[in-house]
Amino acid sequence: MATASQARPIDGDKLNALLGQAVQDMGAALHAALIVIGDKLGLYRAMADGKPVTSAELAERTGTAERYIREWLNANAASKYLEYHADSQTYSMTPEQAFILGMDDTPVHLPGFFHMVASCMKDEEKLAETFRTGKGFGWHEHEKGLFEGCERFFRPNYLANLTTNWIPALDGVEQKLRRGARVADVGCGHGASTILMAKAYPASEFKGFDYHSASIERAREHAEKAGIADRVSFEVAPAKSFPGTNYDFVAFFDCLHDMGDPAGAAKHVRQALASDGTWMIVEPFAGDDVTANLNPVGRIYYSASTVICVPASLAQEVGLGLGAQAGEGRIREVVTAGGFTRFRRAAETPFNLVFEAGP
Repeated sequence: MATASQARPIDGDKLNALLGQAVQDMGAALHAALIVIGDKLGLYRAMADGKPVTSAELAERTGTAERYIREWLNANAASKYLEYHADSQTYSMTPEQAFILGMDDTPVHLPGFFHMVASCMKDEEKLAETFRTGKGFGWHEHEKGLFEGCERFFRPNYLANLTTNWIPALDGVEQKLRRGARVADVGCGHGASTILMAKAYPASEFKGFDYHSASIERAREHAEKAGIADRVSFEVAPAKSFPGTNYDFVAFFDCLHDMGDPAGAAKHVRQALASDGTWMIVEPFAGDDVTANLNPVGRIYYSASTVICVPASLAQEVGLGLGAQAGEGRIREVVTAGGFTRFRRAAETPFNLVFEAGP
């Protein structure tokens, strides 16, 4: 065994490169809290028009304290999320900065992700204990910011791809939806995916299911607000026993890997589908081996999987613990174990894999 007197030699260049990365990570970690604060207080939205403002003007506009706003603005300028104009001591947002931070319905709206980060940090002590015990930590046990943050993070991707790329890539599904189909959205959360589909395909009937009752309550509120509650319903139900049969289309969005018994869920989907029905499974982008996922996207997903996905699965029966980087091969095994004979990759983005399964 190595001792302190037998320390391994240090490569100075490698050390400096690693420290440089660590400095970037330190700034990003601390700035995450400022993004959440700026989003909650409407600071980014108040600057989204691109007009330069002083710290006093932004404070007055948002009903906040100037001294805090001044420091917040400087931190954002250092992080390249705002522009600083030294001659006038004002700050502004470029169109790109406003697009990702100051507008709610863009395909790349980012603040929701940082609400998820904040929630996980609040749960850090409880999550650390799961490492010691091996027990799970259920989705419903997380601090409430995770639920809204998750919807706000995933919704832009669904907004950009769901009805324009993913559903059209499935065999005959879009035609069924336009004519009128029975649809189940399982693991629907706050109902973002369900409502997007319902708006795009008004002839079809949509049912959203999730085991988390608070999320279902919020989904119902969203459906009422969207004016489609007459043909969209939400019900508390787990993936292995959601009600109904003869569904033409069943969708799982970014949730199969979170389930304790994904093969059991697959078996129930097989029983609930019509004989010519289709199951769409949207999962995080991943290769089939660890090496393929050692990249910036994999870094995000492995980290999220450690504190959200694997603990959620281990808190349920079976506790398979697929993780967010399961990859196509493992997903195929789960789906075919549920009785499906047809499985293919139908579409992909840099962040998602979209699979189509059928009897």
